[in-house]
Amino acid sequence: MVQAQFWYVYQTHCLLGKCKQPEKAYELFQAMIREGCVVNHESYTALLSAYGRSGLFDKAFTLLEEMKNNPDCQPDVHTYSILIKSCLQVFAFDKAQMLLSDMESLGVRPNTITYNTLIDAYGKAKMFAEMEATLVKMLSEKNCEPDVWTMNSTIRAFGSSGQIEMMEKCYEKLQSAGIEPTIMTFNILLDSYGKAGDYKKMSAVMEYMQAYHYSWTIVTYNVVIDAFGRAGDLRRMGYLFQLMQSERIKPSCVTLCSLVRAYGQAGKPEKIGGVLRFIENSDIKLDTVFFNCLADAYGRMGYFVEMKGVLKLMEQKGCKPDKITCRTMIKAYSSKGMTKHVKELQDLARSVERSEFQRKKPDF
Repeated sequence: MVQAQFWYVYQTHCLLGKCKQPEKAYELFQAMIREGCVVNHESYTALLSAYGRSGLFDKAFTLLEEMKNNPDCQPDVHTYSILIKSCLQVFAFDKAQMLLSDMESLGVRPNTITYNTLIDAYGKAKMFAEMEATLVKMLSEKNCEPDVWTMNSTIRAFGSSGQIEMMEKCYEKLQSAGIEPTIMTFNILLDSYGKAGDYKKMSAVMEYMQAYHYSWTIVTYNVVIDAFGRAGDLRRMGYLFQLMQSERIKPSCVTLCSLVRAYGQAGKPEKIGGVLRFIENSDIKLDTVFFNCLADAYGRMGYFVEMKGVLKLMEQKGCKPDKITCRTMIKAYSSKGMTKHVKELQDLARSVERSEFQRKKPDF
């Protein structure tokens, strides 16, 4: 019996925690009951998590009521936090607020994870008033300390919307509260300053990271390479790309897209050729997004033979063109009145749309 109970609990938790298979999880839940296993708080919370992750909120809330009516399986902050997160992932803020009210009525206090989940969701939805109010409430709690996740979610929200001054104030306030920034924090600051065009402050962050020995990650390099590329500072962009390789950090398609985009905007086809030669001598797996950037760069420069050659290169690399590939090339040809080529691409676009429809068509 003990072994059976362990197996059912283990299987149920695996299904709930990692997979969106609420039906199978429910079957295991019922099997536990039939086998005489103790259905405890963890089992209920696990099943509720499966329903929440799958968007089956009616079933999740019904199960929550069952837990509330069972003295041995009362929902706790973990149960509520899981369900709140599921609601916020589909922007169901009304449901999340209802759960918070329910917690308060039961005397269940939110913890750091609950608040971080709310702050992150409000930030992504650009609901800044709600995000700030949640942060203020969190800071007022005695036993609910903000952490680096709080910091990162807050500064990302303000930084991504261009509210640099608010981002800096939050960063300073949370740092003065004893929260130590991580490499992710600095990546967010770099990205925010780069997109705001404040390269002086971006450089200051880079110098700070080097002075205090924060090891750069591929995300760090991608952020700064893209920022200097968009600014047209090809010399610094190229230096960072070389530095990245000397640090034995393998470039990704994101890195290569930034390089190609910058060289295309600067009208440097020979530099794009250099990127392609680098790719030939590497094992980097290219994707359709990269080829779309490449086609766009050649189209901007009026290199139509090379742009058309992108389709052949995609075929060689096992990448299929998508709607963006076709639109990018059609736009380039149209700008020069090359109607024959436009028609060819329009035929290709229709073929791509048919293929995508067939892939998405449900199998009855």
